[in-house]
Amino acid sequence: MSHILKLDALKQAQVSTSPYPYFVLENSIVDSEVNAVIQDFPKIEQGGSYNIEDVEIKPNFDRFLKSLDTKEFRQILTEKFDVDVMEHPMMITLRGYSRQKDGRIHSDSKTKLLTVLIYLNESWDAPTGRLRILNDEKNMEDYVEEINAGPGTLVAFKVTDNGWHGYVPYEGQRQSIQINFLTSDKANAKHRFVHGLSAKLKKLFG
Repeated sequence: MSHILKLDALKQAQVSTSPYPYFVLENSIVDSEVNAVIQDFPKIEQGGSYNIEDVEIKPNFDRFLKSLDTKEFRQILTEKFDVDVMEHPMMITLRGYSRQKDGRIHSDSKTKLLTVLIYLNESWDAPTGRLRILNDEKNMEDYVEEINAGPGTLVAFKVTDNGWHGYVPYEGQRQSIQINFLTSDKANAKHRFVHGLSAKLKKLFG
């Protein structure tokens, strides 16, 4: 399996420890692959997260998905965050459309060990819709870093009680893949069921 992520660049990315452990890598996808991956991103015109089973997966995007669950990728994350995810279940979900209500300040659930977001937009010129690493759960303006949602930008963080993040509301296409390493198979099944049910309801009621 050829690597589509720039693993050497991932290894060299510096982890920030404040306000919680995270790192950002722009242009994380091999230059010769990034456009093909973005072009094959599934067509998602409604808000919310989707399991990959609930959308149409095209060949180049399928290759990208298959290249993510590798020993090398897991090893890099394990070493960076000192959290062993070598054997933990990996859940992949997709987002393609941002609503005004999205982006509210939150921290991820305790069933998640690590979260990795990869943005798959051709560019990002909008002043809003940029993920912020926040110091607390109350103030969107109190942030340590604002992350461009452009082509192949990757952000990864350890899930902690104070892992607050969010973005100023944006309405429109905003494509990303979210990778979560979960605490157990039971947690994986629960998350996937919820996302799958949501997708079915959206199809029924639009």
